[in-house]
Amino acid sequence: MRKIALLLLLLNSAFLFAQKEVKGVVKDRTGTPLPGVNVVEKGTTNGVSTDFEGGYSITVKDGATLVFSYVGFGTVEKSASSDKIDVSLDESGGQVLEDVVIVGSRNSKRTVVNSAVPIDIINVKDVTTQSGKLEINELLQYVAPSFNANKQSGSDGADHVDPASLRGLGPDQTLVLINGKRRHQSSLINLFGTRGRGNTGTDLNAIPASGIKRIEILRDGAAAQYGSDAIAGVINIVMNDNVDEVTGAITYGAFNTNAKGDFLPGTPNTEGFRLDKDGNGNSYGKDQDIDGGSVKVGANYGVALGSKGGYANFTGEFINKNKTLRPSYDFRKGFGDAEIQGVNLFANFSVPISDKTEFYAFGGSNFRDTDAYAFTRNDGERVVEEIYPGGYTPRITSKINDNSVAAGIRTETSGGWKFDFSNTLGNNKFHYKIKGTLNASLEENSPTSFDAGGHSLLQNTTNFDVSKNYGGILNGLNLAFGAEYRIEQFKIFAGEEGSYTTYDTNGDPITDPTTQSAPIDPVTGEPRPGSSQGFPGYSPANEVNESRSNFSLYTDAELDITDAFMVSGSVRFENYSDFGSTVNGKLASRLKLSDHINLRGSVSTGFRAPSLAQIYYNLRFTNFNSSGATEVLLAPNDSPVTKAFGIEKLNEEKAVNASLGFTANFGDFTATVDGYYIKVKDRIVLTGYFDASALNLGVSEAQFFTNGVDTKTHGLDLVFSWKKKFGASNFGATLVGNINDMKIEDVKNGSLDEGTFFGKREKAFLLASAPKNKFGLNLNYGIKKFDAGLAFTRFSKVVLVDYADEDDVYNPRLITDLTLGYKITENLKLSIGSNNLFNVYPTKQDEQGNTEAGGYWDAVQMGFSGAYYYARLGFNF
Repeated sequence: MRKIALLLLLLNSAFLFAQKEVKGVVKDRTGTPLPGVNVVEKGTTNGVSTDFEGGYSITVKDGATLVFSYVGFGTVEKSASSDKIDVSLDESGGQVLEDVVIVGSRNSKRTVVNSAVPIDIINVKDVTTQSGKLEINELLQYVAPSFNANKQSGSDGADHVDPASLRGLGPDQTLVLINGKRRHQSSLINLFGTRGRGNTGTDLNAIPASGIKRIEILRDGAAAQYGSDAIAGVINIVMNDNVDEVTGAITYGAFNTNAKGDFLPGTPNTEGFRLDKDGNGNSYGKDQDIDGGSVKVGANYGVALGSKGGYANFTGEFINKNKTLRPSYDFRKGFGDAEIQGVNLFANFSVPISDKTEFYAFGGSNFRDTDAYAFTRNDGERVVEEIYPGGYTPRITSKINDNSVAAGIRTETSGGWKFDFSNTLGNNKFHYKIKGTLNASLEENSPTSFDAGGHSLLQNTTNFDVSKNYGGILNGLNLAFGAEYRIEQFKIFAGEEGSYTTYDTNGDPITDPTTQSAPIDPVTGEPRPGSSQGFPGYSPANEVNESRSNFSLYTDAELDITDAFMVSGSVRFENYSDFGSTVNGKLASRLKLSDHINLRGSVSTGFRAPSLAQIYYNLRFTNFNSSGATEVLLAPNDSPVTKAFGIEKLNEEKAVNASLGFTANFGDFTATVDGYYIKVKDRIVLTGYFDASALNLGVSEAQFFTNGVDTKTHGLDLVFSWKKKFGASNFGATLVGNINDMKIEDVKNGSLDEGTFFGKREKAFLLASAPKNKFGLNLNYGIKKFDAGLAFTRFSKVVLVDYADEDDVYNPRLITDLTLGYKITENLKLSIGSNNLFNVYPTKQDEQGNTEAGGYWDAVQMGFSGAYYYARLGFNF
C-alpha cells in the first residue's frame, strides 16, 4: 500500500512539474495595452483573455505553444519557453477569419472558424482605404455575401434612408448592435416601390465609417439570443478604441452623366444633363459631363485615460453630395439620387475603475439635410401656370436627426463571474419640408414651400448580462444569462396648415364640403386639390403619440464536450405590452472533422414584433403613375376603415431558421460554406390599393399593413479567402457569394381580392429584395508604398412588375471597381479609383413609361447613377 501511495505521489509530482505558469503583457505596436486578447494553448481549449492592462496569466504544459489573437490584429504564436512572455501585435497583419468575435456567441474564446454559426468580420479600415464607397450600406453591399441595399428615387423618405437587408428578408428583420448593444431603428417606414416595402429599418448611414473598427455580421437567426428583429441575423458595429493617433481621409468624387443605353427616339440629350435654377431637373444640356459631386471629410482621434488601458475616442465626419439626374419619362423629369449634406459625430469611452471593473460609454449625433426629386406635375388641376408655367417638379427635403447614448459598468469577480449592466437611449427624428411646390387650391396665392411635419422614434433599452466560463467541466462550459427591458415611443407631428389643407374659393380651409368648394381648374374643369404637391403634410388628424414596453429573459450555454465537439443552446422569453408573450429557442453545434475542417449547424425559432410605425402610421397621399394621379389613404391598423376591410390586429412574425455548413483553414487559405433555410409566417406587408370611394373619406383608394404572407427561403453563402506574401509583395484574393431562392407560400387575403391585397406587383417587390444570387471577387496587391485593388461584382437578374402589370426585367450585370494607392509619406496616402469603372447601367425598360420610379430603371441593387470616379487623401499621425 505504501508503495502504491509513493508511486501516486511520484506521478502527481511529475504532472505538477510538467505544468508551468506563464505571465505577460500584450500591447499593440504603439505600446498601448490590449484588453480582451485571446491567449490559447495551441491544440487545446485552454485559454484566457487579457485584462484591462493587457496582462494575462495561464498554466500550460511544458513545451506548449501560445497563440495570441485579437480582432483586427495579426495572430502571433510563441513557444512557452519562459515564465514571462510579452507580446506586441501588429494591426496590419490581421487574418479576417481567425478573429475572435463578439456577435453570435457570449463565449470570449470563440473564433470565426470554430463558431457554430456563419459570421463575417469586416475590417472597416481596410475596406475604406481600398474603395470609394462613401456610406456603410455601400461598403457592405460589395463585401458581405448576402447583404443588399438600394438607392431609391421618387419613394419619399426612402430616397433619404437606404433600406438594406440580409438573406433577402426585410430591413426590419436584421438586428443592429453598436458595441454589442441594441441600436434603435429609424422612424421612417418604407412605402411605394421600395425594397423593404412596408418595413422600418435601422439607418446604418447614421454611423460614421471613420469611427468604426470592425463590423461583425452574424448570418443566422438569432432571436433566441438577442430578441426581436434578429430573424435574418445580426450586424454588430464595433467602434474605434485606439489612442494617440489621428486617422482620417478627405475624399472627392463625381458620377459620369453618360447614361449608356439604347434610349427612346426623341429623348432630349441623354449624354449629359443640367438642373434648372431651382434644381428641379427640368432642362437638359450637354454642358455637364459629371454630376453628383461629393466631398467627404472624416477624422478619428483617441486619447488614453489613466494608466490602466482607459481611452476616449472621438470621430467627426462631414459629407456633401449633390444630386444626380438621369433619363426619365415625360411624367417624371427629375429622376436620380438625392442630395445630402450631413455631419456625423461619435465618441467611445472606457474608464477603468479597478483592475477588473470598467465604466464605458459611447454615443453619437448624426444630422442630415437631404433633397430629393418628387414626381413632376406637367399639367392639369395641380399646376398653377402663374407660378410654374408649363409644370414643375416638387422636391422632398428632410432634416434627419439621429442621436444615441449608451453607458454601463462591466466587472469580473475573483471567481470568474462577469457582470455587465447598461442603458442605451436612441432617438430618430425625420422632419419633412417640401420645396418647389404649391397648394393648388390656393392658386396664385400659394406659397412654394411647406413644413410638412414628420415622425420620430425613441427607444430606451436596459440590459443586465451575466456570464462565466467553467474550464473544468469537460473541455469548457460557458454559461450566460440576463434580462432586458425596453421602452419604445413613436410620434407623428403635424406640419403647417397649408401642407395638408384644401382651401375654398375664398381662401378659407374647407370644413363643410356641402357649402364650400375648391377652385376649378379652367382647363380641365376639375377642382384643384389641396395639400403640398410632392408630399402632403401630416395633419392634426394624423398625429400619433404611442408607446409600448418589452421585458425579456434569456439564458444560453456553450459546452465543449471534447476538443472536436461543441454544442450550444439558447432560450429567450419576451413579453410585449401590446401583443403578449413569446418563447424562442436555438441549438447549434460544431464538429471538428480534422485540424483544418469544421462542420457546423444550427436550428432555431424566432420572431419579430410589429413596429409601432406599422401599427399606427397613417397618411393621405397622391399616388402617381403614367396614367394619372389618385388620392390614397394609408389607414392605421386600429382604425375603423381598416376593420371595415376585415384587416385584423397586427401580431408578431414567426420564423424557423436552420443552417448547415463547414469551415476550412489551410494556412494562407480559408473558406466557409453555409446553407440556410428560413421560413417566416405572418410577414407584415403593405397591401395594394383598395377602392374606397364608397366610404366618403375624400380619397379614391385605401391600403393597410397586415400579417399578409408566409415565405420560405433557401440559400447558400460562400466566402473563400487567400493571402500570401512573396518577398516585399503581398497578394490577396477573396470570393464571396450568395445564392438565394425565396418563395411566397401563402397569401392571407381572407375574403379580399388577392390581386389587390397582395398581387403580382407587390409580390415582385418582395421577391426583388431577395435576388437569386450575388458574387464578388476582390483582388489586392501591395508592394512597399504602392497598393492596388480590383473588384468584380455580379448582380443577378431581377424581375419587377410595372403599372401596366407587365414584367420589367433587369438582366445580370457585372460591375468593376478599381483603386490605386501610393504612400506619399509615412503619414499621407493618395488613392484614386472608380466604382463601376465601365459605366454599366441596368437594363433600360420599354417605351411605356410604367416603371415604379418613372425613370428608365427601377431601384435595383447595382444602382442607376453609373460610374463614380474619386480621389482620396488619407492621413495618419
